[in-house]
Amino acid sequence: MIVVCGAGGFIGGHLVQALVQQGDRPVRAVDVKPISEWYQVSPEAENLQLDLREKEHCEMALYGASQVYNLAADMGGMGFIENNKALCMLSVLINTHLLMAAEKYGIERFFYSSSACIYPAYRQTTPDVEALKESDAYPAMPEDGYGWEKLFSERMCRHFSEDFGLVTRVARYHNVYGPHGTYDGGREKAPAAICRKVIEAKLSGVHEIEIWGDGNQTRSFMYIDDCVKGTLDIMASDIEEPLNLGSSQLVTINQLVDIVEAIAGVKLKRSYNLSAPKGVNGRNSDNTLIQSLMDWQPNIRLEDGMEKTYRWIYQQMTKKQVLAVSR
Repeated sequence: MIVVCGAGGFIGGHLVQALVQQGDRPVRAVDVKPISEWYQVSPEAENLQLDLREKEHCEMALYGASQVYNLAADMGGMGFIENNKALCMLSVLINTHLLMAAEKYGIERFFYSSSACIYPAYRQTTPDVEALKESDAYPAMPEDGYGWEKLFSERMCRHFSEDFGLVTRVARYHNVYGPHGTYDGGREKAPAAICRKVIEAKLSGVHEIEIWGDGNQTRSFMYIDDCVKGTLDIMASDIEEPLNLGSSQLVTINQLVDIVEAIAGVKLKRSYNLSAPKGVNGRNSDNTLIQSLMDWQPNIRLEDGMEKTYRWIYQQMTKKQVLAVSR
């Protein structure tokens, strides 16, 4: 039995689909949200609603399992994590209780989804940032709240391996995007938020867009298919140290808007909200280590992934529009 925790979320839903398609072992999908609110539901999986902050729920989730993927966390885009630091920190209960249950039941392998937010702010002060290597994590000064929780949970995995022999694997995700995720409501990340804003402008005929920050902040964005492949490969590997899992294609937020405008066939007037959450000034993934150890790195072009993402969000938004009119 393979258990995916956080299965009702964006990445978790795609991962469950991939594991079900492999068909090697039965899959149990777990999330705190009601199943009707999951982004994707796989009927072939055993789908459970459990609050993994609770120790007994973690034991229920892992009973009879051999492998665990922990993607469960209270998180969202920069607008969410900058304003909900305590909620983000409380996710430490999830990984701690899951590790305790994994040790109790003799789980064969345990995957933890960490984040590029563990990297120190002092290495991300300019848009022309030097790509972040895994060794750059220390001396530590991660994103307040969310980043500290992720870094602490990485260490917890390491010590459960050292002290109890639990095989753990850790990937540091860099800005994952794609279809079947959130694109509004405050938890969405930049690619989905920009798609939504461009679509809103196109549908309304008001060709304007608000950009958080000055638009010069830089990021790399990894398409969901690359994320799922990398996750499965890292879990199956013999690599004990945390690995970056992210694209190395660096763009500014302004360039990301350019890409979405080109897909939509519009040109928008831009206004810049300098008081809005914008995160660090620059962040990119150094993929030297994953290339050398696994002979692979994410390779789906941002332009290609954004087109698929835009088309899916456009379908969802126009479907909602039609439903609203028909009521």
